[in-house]
Amino acid sequence: MSSDADTTPAEAEPPWLTRGVAGVGSASLLADAGHEIPTALLPSLLTSTLGAPAAVLGLIEGVSDALAGAARFAGGALADDPGRRRTVAVGGYTSTAVLAALTGAATAVWQVGVLRAAAWTARGLRVPARNALLADIVPSTAYGRAYGFERMMDNLGAVIGPLLAIALVALVGVRTAIGLSVIPGLLAAAAIIYAIRQTKIPARRDRIPLRIHIRPVLRGDLGRLMAGVAAFEVGNVAATLLILRASTQLEATHGVQTALILALTLYTLYNLAATLASLPAGRISDRLGARGPLLVVTAGTGMFLAAYLALSIDTTSVAQLAVPFAAAGVAIGCAETAQHSAVAALAPAAIRGSAFGLLATVQALGNLAASATAGILWTAVSPQAAFLYLAAWMLIALAALVSATSHRQRSSSATDASS
Repeated sequence: MSSDADTTPAEAEPPWLTRGVAGVGSASLLADAGHEIPTALLPSLLTSTLGAPAAVLGLIEGVSDALAGAARFAGGALADDPGRRRTVAVGGYTSTAVLAALTGAATAVWQVGVLRAAAWTARGLRVPARNALLADIVPSTAYGRAYGFERMMDNLGAVIGPLLAIALVALVGVRTAIGLSVIPGLLAAAAIIYAIRQTKIPARRDRIPLRIHIRPVLRGDLGRLMAGVAAFEVGNVAATLLILRASTQLEATHGVQTALILALTLYTLYNLAATLASLPAGRISDRLGARGPLLVVTAGTGMFLAAYLALSIDTTSVAQLAVPFAAAGVAIGCAETAQHSAVAALAPAAIRGSAFGLLATVQALGNLAASATAGILWTAVSPQAAFLYLAAWMLIALAALVSATSHRQRSSSATDASS
C-alpha cells in the first residue's frame, strides 16, 4: 500500500466487511459451533464415562494442540501459494468435522486421543490458509477489525457450541451429542467455499515450491512479538481444564450432572465474553497504530493473570467462578485478535502464510506445555498448584510484552524524529 493510501481518512476507505470477509467469519462460527460440542463434552467423556484421570485429559489436549501446531507450521508453507491455500482450507474444515464427531463412538481412552489428535491436525492445517486468505481481502488499515470480526464469529460459535451441547446431552446423551457435531462442521466447509468464490483469485503464477520460512518471519518487531507470544502461550491452558476446575468444585454441592451443566454454562460465559471483546479489541488495535497490537495483547495477558489467580482459590460459588471465566474470555478475545492483526501487518505478503503458520506453531507448542504440565500438577499436587503455575507464566509474558512495546515505541519515535 502506498503512503497516500496510508493517510487516507477512515471514511474514504473501501468497505472491509465484504462478502468474502462475511464468508470467512461464517465458516469460523459454524466450525467452532461444531467442534466446541465435543470439546465441551470431552472432560465428561474421559473422566466420567471412560474413567480417565485429569492428567490424561491434559495430556490428550496438549498432544492434540502440539500436532495442530506442527500441522499449522506445514500449513503455513502451503498457504504461501494462493492456489494451495484454497484446497487446504476446504479439506481442513471437512476433515475436522468428521474426525471430531467420530470421538463420540470411541470406547477406549486411546481412541479418544487418536481421534482428537487427528481432528486437531486437520484443523491446524486450515488455519494459516484461512488467515492468509482474510489478509488478502481487506485493506491493511482494517486488519484489526477484520481479524476482530473473524475472532468474534469464532467465539460466537464457541457460545453456540456449548449451548447445543447442553441441549443435546439432555435429549440424546453425551455420545450422540458429539456425533451430531458433524452437521455444523460440514456447513462450515460450505461457507469457506462460498468465501473463496467471493475472493478474487490472483493471476496464475508458477507453482510456488514448498518451503517453510523461519528467519524472515523472526526479524525485527515481529520476532519480538513472537517471543512475548511464546511466553503467553506456555500459560494459555486448554479451556477444558477450566471446565474441569469448575465442575469438580461444584460437584460437592450440586451433584455430578448439575455441576457439569453449570460448568458448561460458565464456559459459555467465557466464550460470550471473548465474542464481545474481539471486535472492539480490533478497533482499538487499528486506532493505536503500530503499537496497537502489542498493547492489546499486553492487556489480555494481564487479564489472564488475574483470572488464573482467582481460579487457584477453592470455591463452590457459581458467581465467584463466573468472574475469572469472564475475565479469561475477554483476555483471549483481545490476545488472539491482536496477534493475528500484528502478523498480517508486519509479515511480508509473499511469506504471510509462513508467518501465520509459525505464529500458530508457537501457540500450539505453548499450549502443549501449558495443558500437559497443568494436568500433571493437578493430579500430582493440586488444582491450585496448576493454576499458580499458569499465572507465573502470564507474569513472565507480561514482562516480555511490556519490553517489546517499549522497544516498538522507541523505534517509532526515532523514525518520526528522522523523517
